Amino acid sequence: MLDHMHLLRLLRIYARPYLGLLTVVLILQAVSAIATLYLPSLNADIIDKGVSTGDIGYIWSTGGVMLAVAFVQVIAAVGATWCAARISMGVGRDIRRDVYLTVDRFSARDMGDFGVPTLVTRGTNDVQQVQMVTAMALSFMVTMPIMCVGGIVMALREDVGLSWLVWVSVPVLLVIVSLMIVQLVPLFNVMQEKVDRINGVLREQITGIRVVRAFVREEHESARFAEANREIAQVSEKVGRVFVLMFPMIMLLLHIATAAVLWFGGHRVGDGEMEVGSLTAFMQYLLQILVAVMMGAFMAMMLPRAIVCARRIDEVLEHVATIAEPSTPQTPTALRGELEFRNVSFTYPGAGKPVLTDISFTVHPGQTTAVIGATGSGKTTLVNLIPRLLEPTSGEVLLDGVPVHRMARPAIVERVGLVPQKAFLFSGTVASNLRFGAPDATDEDLWDALRIAQADGFVAERVTGGDGGDGGDKGENGDAARGLASSIAQGGTDVSGGQRQRLCIARALVADPKVYVFDDAFSALDVTTDAMLRAALAPRTTDAAVVTVAQRVSTVRDADQILVLDGGRIVARGTHDQLLETSDTYREIVESQLTAAGTGVEEAE
Repeated sequence: MLDHMHLLRLLRIYARPYLGLLTVVLILQAVSAIATLYLPSLNADIIDKGVSTGDIGYIWSTGGVMLAVAFVQVIAAVGATWCAARISMGVGRDIRRDVYLTVDRFSARDMGDFGVPTLVTRGTNDVQQVQMVTAMALSFMVTMPIMCVGGIVMALREDVGLSWLVWVSVPVLLVIVSLMIVQLVPLFNVMQEKVDRINGVLREQITGIRVVRAFVREEHESARFAEANREIAQVSEKVGRVFVLMFPMIMLLLHIATAAVLWFGGHRVGDGEMEVGSLTAFMQYLLQILVAVMMGAFMAMMLPRAIVCARRIDEVLEHVATIAEPSTPQTPTALRGELEFRNVSFTYPGAGKPVLTDISFTVHPGQTTAVIGATGSGKTTLVNLIPRLLEPTSGEVLLDGVPVHRMARPAIVERVGLVPQKAFLFSGTVASNLRFGAPDATDEDLWDALRIAQADGFVAERVTGGDGGDGGDKGENGDAARGLASSIAQGGTDVSGGQRQRLCIARALVADPKVYVFDDAFSALDVTTDAMLRAALAPRTTDAAVVTVAQRVSTVRDADQILVLDGGRIVARGTHDQLLETSDTYREIVESQLTAAGTGVEEAE
């Protein structure tokens, strides 16, 4: 598809709900343009038939008509601008909504294909550019052609002898604009890429600011940002140079045209070939024609960037998600919480070998299966297959006897509660974060989940807002928010890593799924808290299947089944005691951890 077709497609789809307002815009702009064209003719009549003859009555009557026409022109212009703003803002809002909903359905692979920085840019800056061009187009698309064509007709009515000035000045202006557009299109392509890059660098640095400081990498990161900033500045300067040249050249042309009209028109007035009023009107019509072309030029300057942005937006909207909702979803007959991996293999796109190979196991309700292995053995990939964040390359993952790829997402969410490796909290309060998966949960439900997650203590003591808080919600009397009402910063950056993990675990408990998936969700907890949490968790999960990924042996030793992953394969399975006797890989993991703790294998046994 040609680049400009993407913009036309977006406008055709998203302007359709506003056809009524669009019709009003067209009518009002036509009225405004016609009134604007009529005013110079009235002014010429006042000069030629009123001032020159001394007819005061004619001056007053025609002047009153001019005031009425000017009033209509102002009202029509204001109304058209208001309607155009409503339409453009609505189009921008609807495009942003659909971009968000589309990205929300992306799998991890889709997110990786695009990249987070470019998706942020496409959903914000790119949409804004399309929105601005929409507003410009609605403001000028009727006015500009009426002013150009009507201005030429009205100018010829005043005097045909000066018409050659129109045929010279307009083509010259169009040539100037065309040359500038040719230079701007590739520059705007590069500019949007540079915006993506600087967004990516800035996002990485803000997210990893603590790591940057911990490793004293401020100078290196400052240099990275300076380089990205320099690149976008260079492109912006090139674009700016084109714009800097455009307006002086257009104004120079306008002034030359005005001088030419006065020079040649003055001679014609002196020769008695035209009236002074007609000369004044002709000059105004020529300026109106050139101003209309200049408005079109201004929109044409914005058009290349909007075309590039529309193509980027369309790429997101037309992208076919690698994990799509089934056309005819199947729903399990019962809500038991039975999980089965059946000969599952998974390979990342472009990878030379699979991450997981021939994985088969079953987790029944009331059982706990632990997955352990070295870094890079495929543990996180395995658990991401359960809620269908990834799609198996071969084999099937089944929930309650139905493959997850045949289930609707709500049915999967109802059964699976995932606590990811990277614990993440949303900006809001403790309560709003815990209710994320169960909006109707009561405060009692929240405190119950917090007690199991060993988080009730620090939540009860949390105080935000007031004089010494971080801006949390306040009560009616301005008191600081406490407990469940205490605020949480974006990403949970105002709580420690262990507290963040416990709140995420509590959030999963509030949702009350039938399959709990803990992806290294206890790594930031000390051994004592880890043990207390798992002990409190056991009664809550008696009728649910539990899958735990962990690095620490102490976390997995009580599991009903332990899967040892090595190179993407299950190399051993069994209980802790069985694996100590039969699996060299598991025994090496145990020995490495116990040696680091200064003890022996016998103690683990």
